[in-house]
Amino acid sequence: MHSRVVLLLFVTIGLAVALIGALWSLADGSAQNGPAGAAEDPDPVAAVAGIEMPAAATSLPAVRLRAVAVADPCGQASVQQALASGGDDAVVSAFGGGAAFRAAVATGNAPCIDLSDPHRDWVVVNKARPLNPVTFAPSSFGDVALSVDGAGSLRADTAQALDQLSAAADAAGVGTIALASGYRSYDTQVQTYSGQIAQYGQAQGDALSARPGHSEHQTGLAADVVSCAGGCGSIDSFGGTDAGAWVAQNAWQYGFIVRYGAGQTGVTGYDPEPWHLRYLGVPLATAYHDGGYATLEQFFGLPAAPAYPG
Repeated sequence: MHSRVVLLLFVTIGLAVALIGALWSLADGSAQNGPAGAAEDPDPVAAVAGIEMPAAATSLPAVRLRAVAVADPCGQASVQQALASGGDDAVVSAFGGGAAFRAAVATGNAPCIDLSDPHRDWVVVNKARPLNPVTFAPSSFGDVALSVDGAGSLRADTAQALDQLSAAADAAGVGTIALASGYRSYDTQVQTYSGQIAQYGQAQGDALSARPGHSEHQTGLAADVVSCAGGCGSIDSFGGTDAGAWVAQNAWQYGFIVRYGAGQTGVTGYDPEPWHLRYLGVPLATAYHDGGYATLEQFFGLPAAPAYPG
């Protein structure tokens, strides 16, 4: 009886020790292999055959995405129809608006848009970009309701827009705005430029007046304006008038920008001219204003043109 008790005691102790050992082994294996399911025991077949199995993938391979070029807007039927019709605002609208038009042109994704076409509102004329042809003249003109003697005329759509701007300025209480100088032919620009050079010398003359064939006035889209609150003043005083301040803030609503702003001589090559308004049409002028642009060169992604080539 005593022997049975002793034997039973030894068996019990042995089972207890075996159980503890098994639990200890399981705990040790979990610590080495990480959380449950994180790794499996080696393939026993591979271990016996001496085959090295590839490590389990820990991440998905990187996926390379190729940039997809936006389709050429010029291939769209709506753009082609608008270009054929000759309506500049319609073309801009077909591109998706002024901002979309600007982006397409500036990124080189609008081969059907020629910034050198003097018949279009978006033409860019500067010291590096002469008119083509240099003797270009608009095909039609319109008279401005209020202008000083000898001011000339403007392209018909530009004249109508200037009348609207002048009426709005008067309604805002800053007085009416008159055209002081509009379209100038190539021959007239020869005289204007020669007079500036004779008076101020070559360097200063080039900062004040465009060489023939390089003037925005020759496009019929540019207007030098004066304030006529209680009598018309001079263009030199325009920037300091209430009308000048109002125009700087509101001209874009009527399709105009101030072409040669302060601090931009290094881009445009001209001294500031707060009186020199350039017509772009309302959609493009709005995009110009909303985008915070200061020059047409910047707007269309063109190089600065502070001096004539050569």
